Amino acid sequence: MSKLVNPHGGNGLKALLVPSVERAEECARAQGLKKVPMTSREISDVLMMAMGAYTPLDGFMGREDWHRVCLEMKLKNNVFWPIPITLSTDNKLADSIHVEEEVALVDGESGEILAIMEVTEKYVADKALECEQVYRTTDAAHPGVRKVLEQGEINLAGRVSCLSEGTYPEQYPELYIRPAAARAMFQANGWSSVAAFQTRNPMQRAHEHLVKIAIEVTDGVFIHQVLGKLKAGDIPAGVRTEAIQAMIDNYFVPGTVIQAGYPIEMRYAGPREALLHALIRQNYGCSHLIVGRDHAGVGDYYGPFDAHHIFDTLWDGALETRALKIDITFFCNKCYGMATGKTCPHSDADRIHISGTEQRAMLASGADVPIEFSRPEVVEILRKYYASALSAS
Repeated sequence: MSKLVNPHGGNGLKALLVPSVERAEECARAQGLKKVPMTSREISDVLMMAMGAYTPLDGFMGREDWHRVCLEMKLKNNVFWPIPITLSTDNKLADSIHVEEEVALVDGESGEILAIMEVTEKYVADKALECEQVYRTTDAAHPGVRKVLEQGEINLAGRVSCLSEGTYPEQYPELYIRPAAARAMFQANGWSSVAAFQTRNPMQRAHEHLVKIAIEVTDGVFIHQVLGKLKAGDIPAGVRTEAIQAMIDNYFVPGTVIQAGYPIEMRYAGPREALLHALIRQNYGCSHLIVGRDHAGVGDYYGPFDAHHIFDTLWDGALETRALKIDITFFCNKCYGMATGKTCPHSDADRIHISGTEQRAMLASGADVPIEFSRPEVVEILRKYYASALSAS
């Protein structure tokens, strides 16, 4: 019997990808249905449903689920859920769709059919309420808020049958690991407690230190990177993968970490998104989520440790996966080693802090990146990427 945490909701994984033997017939049937184009965020949500990462959802949320998630972080059946998962369209298309009608959900850019949805409800969502409750701001400069404000006027709810996982399985054959497969890997390794490390950046030494702290208190760490759409300036997934693997190969004990990726698109919802990341990792079988400084934040919209504090507001039974809360991490010249704000008594002047912007400038210009900040094997890979990007431009 597995000793891993249970999938969220308590009834096993719910992967919504149609079995392969039925897929061709369903794809052919979908061709004759009305087409609902999806944004990149909605596509990401469909792919998360397909692989079972959004267990126990069976589709896009209706109004009652949407409203309760915004205000209470609960579905209408009282199961914990921190961020609305919704699909929107314009008035004209919504008016042409009837409740109980099946529609084809398509990639808004390529036109590829990704799923069939049986529409159970059409409703208008209060976008300002959603932004205030989930993102704590209605500022359109916030990338997550902007996505909400740009949604169509009408939300469509209903059960989803997924027909494709896009290009991810072929593009990342070793990295694209579904929840059921991750659980099997953990069990094969003899792991019962697993910490997940969420990343959308190459790992520098502060990240390495976070993961090594987690290895000390769990059986292993699941380094889980974002494969979905990111912000301008973020490092492509292929380069990140190579850089992370270089760190694993040179600075970690074999068998203590697994690198993987998943197709989520970041919402940059700070504390609420930290909770969603923990819920997803529970579906993957992880007992802990490493939550560092400004987890899933952007700009100055959230305090550096708001994502720590929100876990303390949850009720008993909301989540099995717990936050492994770790303070800001850095190299201290006086301690002469990696430390955190909880373990280092020295001033900021003794600590090596380099922002992502500063690191990018160093790499692009060929300037030395301190070994106390990033491992040389990682720097070499990133430097090659920036050199090729500059020559291409």
